[in-house]
Amino acid sequence: MQLHEDFITNLFPTANFQHKSTFSAPSNIALVKYWGKNPDQTPANPSISFTLNDCKTITSVEASFANQFSFDFYFEGERKQSFLPKLQTFFDKILPYCTFLNGLALKIDSKNTFPHSSGIASSASALAALAMNICDIERQLNQESNEIQLLKKASFLARIGSGSACRSISGNPVIWGKNETFPAASDLYGIAFPNTLHAVFHNFQDTIMLVDVGQKVVSSTAGHALMNNHPFAASRFEQAHRNLAIISKALEQGDLDKFIEITESEALTLHAMMLTSTPSFILMHANTLQIIERVRRFRESTKLPLCFTLDAGANVHLLYPESIKSEILEFIKENLIEFCQNQQYLCDTVGNGAQKLN
Repeated sequence: MQLHEDFITNLFPTANFQHKSTFSAPSNIALVKYWGKNPDQTPANPSISFTLNDCKTITSVEASFANQFSFDFYFEGERKQSFLPKLQTFFDKILPYCTFLNGLALKIDSKNTFPHSSGIASSASALAALAMNICDIERQLNQESNEIQLLKKASFLARIGSGSACRSISGNPVIWGKNETFPAASDLYGIAFPNTLHAVFHNFQDTIMLVDVGQKVVSSTAGHALMNNHPFAASRFEQAHRNLAIISKALEQGDLDKFIEITESEALTLHAMMLTSTPSFILMHANTLQIIERVRRFRESTKLPLCFTLDAGANVHLLYPESIKSEILEFIKENLIEFCQNQQYLCDTVGNGAQKLN
């Protein structure tokens, strides 16, 4: 098991050092939810997620030698001062693990492939893409660096900025957090699902019903903090361990019934924890419940394996095999889009994690 110290590098750029790279990294949707964290940005319980394909951040980084570390940030071509404090906090935390940054000036240019106000959390994809670029700088400085170790380090760095970002580096599914089911799993970074994924989950679809594209009612950081001293926290963490074992077997065996049962239970448990916290938050909207009820009725009447999951918000992710895509899209258009803000929804599929574009 690797320790924090294993990710420290002692490299320094020369006076003529120049670097440029571009990486994409996708968002991800958790099946077993991470909710509650420790002070060192490690999870209170393990999680497993599908990495998406189309909802991603594309980030370019130009680096050149400098007497001290500095950075500029641009979002979709425009300099964004409002993003600088959060990025400064991130860099302050990762500098001990990336000492070479102390001799660089960075220009960071980022954009999303999905609408900025779509209600899809972009912190996971953004931090993962940035971490991949930083590790590519390390690769240039150390030509003998190990590819597998660098991917672990990218996940490690991304986690420091946003916990779930560590699950946006690798392909599908991704496990994060120590657990008995997967002894190789770590609290420090995500790992790719080590077992054979059943063919029914290949090209699995995620259609995101945009019930509310506004700002979150409660930030992720504040939401996780509500698990501290939560009356049901211990039971919830135990449940997550059990559900990880169950859903992992379902992913291997192609057991869609069990997959649906655990995925939907996890989504509702996340919201139940928010409902019963102090202070409490209601993150679902009336239209969220309408979609959930119609999905359940549709599944009961058609026997098609369509299920829902939710992040910490009102939007609904619909998960289903590619083989029934036409039926599900027809169902959405006829029965669900009326509950989406401006009738908006996004179609995505599972993907392969972060990729180097140049």
